Amino acid sequence: MEEHPRSGFEQLAKESQLYPQESLLEIKKSKDALFIGIPKEVMMQEKRVPLTPNSVKLIVDNGHEIWVESGAGSQSRFTDQEYSDAGAKIIYSHEEIFNAALILKVEPPTMEEIEMMKPNRTLFSALQMGNLKKEYFEKLRKKRITAIGYELIEDKTGGMPVVRAMSEIAGSTVMLIAAEYLSNANNGKGILLGGITGVSSPNVVILGAGTVGEFAARAALGLGVDIKIFDNHLYKLRRIKHLLGHQVSTSTYEPAAISNAIKEADVVIGAIRAEKGRIRFLVTEELVSQMKPGSVIIDVSIDQGGCFETSEMTSHEKPVYVKYGVIHYCVPNIASRVARTASYALNNIFSTILLEIAESGSLEEMIYSQKWFMKGVYTYKGILCNATIGKNLSLQYRDLELLLAARF
Repeated sequence: MEEHPRSGFEQLAKESQLYPQESLLEIKKSKDALFIGIPKEVMMQEKRVPLTPNSVKLIVDNGHEIWVESGAGSQSRFTDQEYSDAGAKIIYSHEEIFNAALILKVEPPTMEEIEMMKPNRTLFSALQMGNLKKEYFEKLRKKRITAIGYELIEDKTGGMPVVRAMSEIAGSTVMLIAAEYLSNANNGKGILLGGITGVSSPNVVILGAGTVGEFAARAALGLGVDIKIFDNHLYKLRRIKHLLGHQVSTSTYEPAAISNAIKEADVVIGAIRAEKGRIRFLVTEELVSQMKPGSVIIDVSIDQGGCFETSEMTSHEKPVYVKYGVIHYCVPNIASRVARTASYALNNIFSTILLEIAESGSLEEMIYSQKWFMKGVYTYKGILCNATIGKNLSLQYRDLELLLAARF
């Protein structure tokens, strides 16, 4: 009997990896094509993914290569099949994914993950300056890694797009959290956040008039809650009143005013962003001990040290503890409670930046020509170039513009 030649599909079916549909067609890649790796996040708190399948398809269709570790999008409800169909190659080894030239993560890499990276690679992730130690930067130096902290990147108008997006999500979410822990379902006081006709509304105090404070206030006003907003920057207080379009109560951090407000509050939200270094405790342990039993503290600033002397970092699995009869919610990364929404928000920023890097011809050219992007670079080929980090950790640092000028 004549033996027919095999079509090759039998061998493809036996492969353990998922192949992108587009892999059957040759995609012309330029010498400037990006090679991006998206690892699965290893931190228990992190459920976000930096790119959605739709943007992966857009980037791959522009001639770039993307590897996605199996399960990287599962917590945001994106499947491996969706990424494969979009043109990504699915990688089943956590170590292998770090062979990519540009590693795109949400959380900062662990020390073990930096060890997996090849020399002279690029890292694009959060920095979370308050949690890092000298050893982290020493590892980057040895590997000559160019590292970009996405929360440091500014847009072309001077704003901080990632910080803004995640702050909007956190601010919109905190009122939902407060409502949960005021209810009897979570052993709360049994208060409806918003109140009803004939029943007085709960009192909410917001510390910080930035983006988190703004969106927390929007959510609170939508529920009909009485709010007081505190901040030491008068321009922020004027701005938030203008944006809210309501005559809300505002004040600077005047000790007597803040003390009286917190003692009467049902919910206190800490939404102060550190400008340089760690946040000083704004609310003392003594003041917390004088709050009403069953009231709720939500410390959004916990990843930067926290606003309350009684704050202790918690997790999504065990989000609260009670001290002095006050419920404390101190979970960093509140945005991971709504991981899919947060992933879309990150994706909208990262996909645009990645395509702009490609259009620039190289990452180095992007850094040199776009000052707003340059601000996110904290190590360049292993050399620390962020003055704040250098001063906080007593490390030597160099001016990035001088380093880049030396190219010519």
